[in-house]
Amino acid sequence: MMASPLPSGRITQVRIGRPQSVAGVALPTAYHRQPVDGPVAVAFLGLAGDQVGNTRVHGGPDKAVYAYPLSGYAAWQTEFPDLATRFGAGAMGENLAVSGVDEGDLCLGDVIRCGTATLQIAQIREPCSTFAAVLGSKRVVKAMTLSGRCGWYLRVLETGVVAPGDGHDVIERPNPAWPISRFTPIAAGRAGRLDELLELAAMPALTPRWRQKLAERAEQLRRGPF
Repeated sequence: MMASPLPSGRITQVRIGRPQSVAGVALPTAYHRQPVDGPVAVAFLGLAGDQVGNTRVHGGPDKAVYAYPLSGYAAWQTEFPDLATRFGAGAMGENLAVSGVDEGDLCLGDVIRCGTATLQIAQIREPCSTFAAVLGSKRVVKAMTLSGRCGWYLRVLETGVVAPGDGHDVIERPNPAWPISRFTPIAAGRAGRLDELLELAAMPALTPRWRQKLAERAEQLRRGPF
């Protein structure tokens, strides 16, 4: 039996930004990233010209590039019709707007060729107060957690150049049993057997923070209720 082909998407927009003041947000944020027309260099800490405001929780090698699937926006518009006009490419603060794949198609640890750069899915995006402030509603925070429409953070394995129209092509899949959509309810604390938590805690591609967090949950599950 032939293995299923690895999924391929398309980068419809590449977006970069610099920190600026946003109403309701304590620190300057680069959330309002703008699309660029041409190629952008991809370094180990992210796209050339892209910056982050709050470096305590954003940026770094395991959150170098943030991608979001365009298909997710239709669901946001349906769930929040009063905010529908706010949901379109760039609304999540993403660097890469991607068509053709989503959280159900991609797996933790997938190695992805984007232009001439090689990236790897390192973790999911978690909603924050900035997300709520920009979208104008605290309801979206819980909605992202429950829906799993979170997008994915990528680390850079090989630097290169990416441009609108390039592929977002999975070239290696070390964890085929772990689509992002399976992980999101576990990340939200709404699922997760002991064996699953232990497997995730030992997954090299997952960020150290998440591995530690899941290992602690596994230990709590082992001990049982007090």
